[in-house]
Amino acid sequence: MLLNQLTISELTARLARREVSAREAMQACLNQIARVDGKIHAFISHDDADALAQADATDKLLAQDIRDASRPLLGVPVAIKDVIAVKEQPLNCGSEILGRFVSPYDATVVEKLKAAGAIVFGRLNMDEFAMGSSTENSAFGVTKNPWDITRIPGGSSGGSAAAVAADEVIAALGSDTGGSIRQPAALCGCVGLKPTYGRVSRYGLVAFASSLDQIGPLTKDVRDAAMMLGVIGGHDVRDSTSVPQPMPDHFAALTDNIKGLKLGLPKEYMIGGLDAEVKAAIDVAVKKLQELGAEIVEISLPHTDYAVATYYIIATAEASANLARFDGIRYGARVDGADPVELYSKTRGAGFGAEVKRRIILGTYVLSSGYYDAYYLRAQKVRTLIRNDFLKAFETVDAIVTPTSPTAAFEIGEKSDDPLQMYLSDIFTISCNLAGICGVSLPCGFTKSPKLPIGLQLLGKPFGEETLLKIAHAYEQDTTWHKERPPL
Repeated sequence: MLLNQLTISELTARLARREVSAREAMQACLNQIARVDGKIHAFISHDDADALAQADATDKLLAQDIRDASRPLLGVPVAIKDVIAVKEQPLNCGSEILGRFVSPYDATVVEKLKAAGAIVFGRLNMDEFAMGSSTENSAFGVTKNPWDITRIPGGSSGGSAAAVAADEVIAALGSDTGGSIRQPAALCGCVGLKPTYGRVSRYGLVAFASSLDQIGPLTKDVRDAAMMLGVIGGHDVRDSTSVPQPMPDHFAALTDNIKGLKLGLPKEYMIGGLDAEVKAAIDVAVKKLQELGAEIVEISLPHTDYAVATYYIIATAEASANLARFDGIRYGARVDGADPVELYSKTRGAGFGAEVKRRIILGTYVLSSGYYDAYYLRAQKVRTLIRNDFLKAFETVDAIVTPTSPTAAFEIGEKSDDPLQMYLSDIFTISCNLAGICGVSLPCGFTKSPKLPIGLQLLGKPFGEETLLKIAHAYEQDTTWHKERPPL
């Protein structure tokens, strides 16, 4: 197996035994990027010289036997979605409006990765300002699915999922506002973890919808997701939404013993629009969980039908407010005008893409005088009902089992002219963000022709990542779906 194909735990073990060097591992990733990224376009940019310099510095530490528990990712190449700040690297959010902006500081999660010894490199492609489900909305071009380059990788963290699935990097960070980690993980055949809101600091994450956004890892297996969460999680005083909750040892929780755990199967998720092959794969996965000792019970999440509408009111309203700062005055690109109003109009008109404009307009509308109570306030009330549905369900079950996406990856351009159909791609993932709970997607099968990954989603209680990862790991260890490789 090539070094770029290893998991975090496999690579760190080899590095510790001095069987390989950090430079060799980093070079293997760079070689793979050179070989395949022209086909899939997962990366917007990457600095090879800087990455290799970091690897050489790591090798000096390894030569001195400087390894300790505070550096669990020593020598591991990790790439970053282009919405998370990395000092002295471009930060464009997949948009023209930020021009040649370079971040002056590190996000908290990046600080933690570096402190843990990771080699942080590369900017991964994404839907502009994380608004999309296909990574077709980037100003830097479309990312393609490594399993079939005529199809989308999911979004908005499509570059992150594609890079991990294509073995261009050992692990990556993404952000999840309505499924933007889990859905591309499902469509690309890797593991994507959306932590509980407040578990991971958002300091240094460019905001789309502040009450929904959460940073999380995309990895090759569940063990790696647990390791990454252990590094990036925890309280941060620089983020007012960060919760001072104790961080358990998620890695130690992977015992594979799920006997006696109750898993809820929501009847509202087995809907008519669910692809037959996806449903069949989920049914088989549920039977496997039963074989492993879990008890499956039917549950109800009665307000599920309102989730999409609720999400697209709240998310667009927050986006309208958050993106007001991109005006051509404070930073980023500027198109001059005769007066400030014309400058704003020309700059934002030229700088934002069609989907971002659509959401700003919708969000501004629902916040406007005369419509606030009818739309935004009502959506917030429904959001509370959706969260209460989950909290009530978690009184009787330990986790919830659903599909991640209603279909496998669709063709590039297939839904570009139908925003509503595109929005429905996230129908199984957005409730998790509205409720502020945790969720993970992992591979559970493939469609037949073409062969495309299918994702199983597990949803957990607030700050219940420990149980969630235990269930996911037990399933993963008894199946081989995560070991499949795309035919690049």
